Amino acid sequence: MGFEFTKAYAQGRDNSDPLASYRDQFFLPQHDNEDAVYFTGNSLGLQPKTAQAALQQELDDWAKYGVEGHFEAKNPWFAYHEFFAESLARLVGAKPEEVVAMNGLTVNLHLLLVSFYKPRGNRYKILCEAKAFPSDQYALETQVKFHSYDPDDAIIEVAPREGEHTVRLEDVLAAIEANKDELALVMIGGVNYYTGQVFDMKTIAAAGHAAGAMVGFDLAHAAGNLHLQLHDWEVDFAAWCSYKYLNSGPGSVSGIFVHEKHHQSDLPRFGGWWGHDKDTRFLMEKGFQPIQTAEGWQLSNAPVFAMAIHKASLDIFDAVGMEALRAKSQELTGYLEFVVNTVSEGLEGTSFEIITPGDPDQRGCQLSILAHGQGKALFDKLTAKGVIADWREPNVIRIAPVPLYNSFEDVYRFGVKLAESIG
Repeated sequence: MGFEFTKAYAQGRDNSDPLASYRDQFFLPQHDNEDAVYFTGNSLGLQPKTAQAALQQELDDWAKYGVEGHFEAKNPWFAYHEFFAESLARLVGAKPEEVVAMNGLTVNLHLLLVSFYKPRGNRYKILCEAKAFPSDQYALETQVKFHSYDPDDAIIEVAPREGEHTVRLEDVLAAIEANKDELALVMIGGVNYYTGQVFDMKTIAAAGHAAGAMVGFDLAHAAGNLHLQLHDWEVDFAAWCSYKYLNSGPGSVSGIFVHEKHHQSDLPRFGGWWGHDKDTRFLMEKGFQPIQTAEGWQLSNAPVFAMAIHKASLDIFDAVGMEALRAKSQELTGYLEFVVNTVSEGLEGTSFEIITPGDPDQRGCQLSILAHGQGKALFDKLTAKGVIADWREPNVIRIAPVPLYNSFEDVYRFGVKLAESIG
């Protein structure tokens, strides 16, 4: 059955959606006494209604037990990070021992680069996508400077071709091949934040390894959005945040993946107490002995309050499963694409260009839209009408219907408000 730009069609799809009830598990911002059209889960996910109780439990246990909460709390703080291993493993396609929740995203990128960016001799260059998220750019820039290299020489950026918006896989592979004798690392955002393009991580990992390089991914826009298989793709490392699609609160805890093949290696790393061998940690002796799992990259004990909300969100993901979420996401984003194009067809002097790939396998929830003939004024009008979207300079509106809490009727309402905002 084809899509239809009608309220009845959208409501019919919602009525038959097996995941529709999960919307009720989140707080939705309000506008003029109705739900706003919240299409910014790619920037900050909505609050699960279970978050407050999860956080209150830890506050209550702190009040009741003080320091003894490390052992006596309902969820003992001493091993709090261990509660996430199974959930995170399912989320990113890993083994439980390959993942750990810790720190913030850019902190984790730097810690992982200590281990996986190992320049030696002529092999010192890093390959990434052009217009990566600024944190990735800054992390790579400062890492190569730390090793006394010039970023303009050491960092290879693969850009879209003239007149195109996204990077061709063949150009990534060609750049890896052309620089194979000098590459130390390939590090790319699994989903480009600006265009919403999904990179073929399995193919890129294989090509990078064939060239003798390590391969890692920033999954800030991929975790909770895509059906990932990091272990099977033999990715060396990855990091992600939890405040976007994972709905764990502003600035909440990050996560990392380190493939098991590196757990007992002699990779360099920065050590910390919580990454030290658990059997001897409390002997307080010199000599860092890392845990032989991804936990060995930890520095400090768990930020329990942030993790409490993170766990509440991951419990929802465990209940739904990424396969079901991904299936709905492709339908929901496909409907959004149809609605935007339908509105665009009826306009004069204005047209919308979706710069996100049309192939569902090359995108997640997000669509990035260029509004030719319009500017930020269009975005401001949408905001005034209760559409919470995202503006990125110089002229892109990013919208992301999240399958956990967005509906087909949200997409229909967006289309109506978009048409009303033109001019």
